[in-house]
Amino acid sequence: MTLEFDLIGTVAVASVVLWCGLFLRRKVDVLREYNIPAPVIGGIIFALLRWGLMGKIDFSFDMTLQSPLMITFFTTVGLGASLKLLKKGGPQVLLFLGLASILVFCQNLVAVVISKLTGLHPLLGLLAGSVTMSGGHGTGATFAKTFTTQYGLVGAMELAMAAATFGLVAGSIIGGPVARRLIRKYDLKPQLDDESDGVHGESGPLDSSGDHGGVTVNDVSLTILQISVAMYLGSLAYARLMDMGITLPTYLCALFVGIIIRNVSDFSGAFRVHLKCVDYIGAVALSLFLAMALMSLKLWQLMDLAGPMVAILLGEMLLMASFSYFVTFRLMGKDFEAAIMAGGHCGFGMGATPNAVANMEALCSNYGPAPRAFFVIPIVGAFFIDIVNAFVIQGFAIFLS
Repeated sequence: MTLEFDLIGTVAVASVVLWCGLFLRRKVDVLREYNIPAPVIGGIIFALLRWGLMGKIDFSFDMTLQSPLMITFFTTVGLGASLKLLKKGGPQVLLFLGLASILVFCQNLVAVVISKLTGLHPLLGLLAGSVTMSGGHGTGATFAKTFTTQYGLVGAMELAMAAATFGLVAGSIIGGPVARRLIRKYDLKPQLDDESDGVHGESGPLDSSGDHGGVTVNDVSLTILQISVAMYLGSLAYARLMDMGITLPTYLCALFVGIIIRNVSDFSGAFRVHLKCVDYIGAVALSLFLAMALMSLKLWQLMDLAGPMVAILLGEMLLMASFSYFVTFRLMGKDFEAAIMAGGHCGFGMGATPNAVANMEALCSNYGPAPRAFFVIPIVGAFFIDIVNAFVIQGFAIFLS
């Protein structure tokens, strides 16, 4: 028996899945501690239920909204990418962005090499590289969908979601020990006279525009206008590039139009981009997109991929720990702030920016403040690395296909 859900029914089921994830995350400490996203919690539970009912009951969903929700999220990423904010961070932000970009390349290189050694399709291996390590669940689901559509890969979405979830946990586990080892080995101490440049919150750095105040109906309307215009212009640019034979992820053009809109706002002052509203809409779009993606998982397809995937993920853990210890720490200054950044880099290099912030907050609660780290890491992790990652992934995909 197959239960069929139309467009509205699919959104309703996705909303229930999301609510279940939110409820369990509030009630189960370990889920909250490791920053496991609510749609991932609810979606995996639904996928497990679907697996348990296999042969008795199956589900059919209308996924028409999945792609627009994905593009909406990445458009909001573009609207958050302020060049003024990048400039304000100075050389440290640019240097760390460069290091994070090198890591992205290395993650894909490790994934491709191990996948070839273990006999896994290299594009499937790529999904356990920077796609999910530096990209997280959102980027993982995006490229899994793209690889499945373009190359007919079986189990791509299942592998991507499993790898992204593993990365969230692993990044939280290794970040603290790496930073603690550096602090104790070099007897590092915080510079208590440093002035705070940023905030310690999970949503990324705040700028001085005051756009994080209360949200009004006008703010929501203007933000929807900006997002929809960016998506429409992005779709026109995407179609034009496709006609020229240039293949890009569907969301990339909309993301760049979002960047243009944000920076025209910053430099001209002609209109306002309300960051809190952008964050809310982006979070809702990503949550529903992930819930839909995970609802359709066929976990039984992971069985044949388990061995190679474990090898790749262990390789990524070793790479992340070594890179943050030997490269991030040294090039960011070999001081206390650099050690905290190394711990934070583990958080978003294998998981997400909230994991980076959680790692750094735990370290600072024991060893002292690191205001520069709390400014640099969220700027790069929340905004700019996604843009670099998309280009690197696309380059690898073209080379491997």
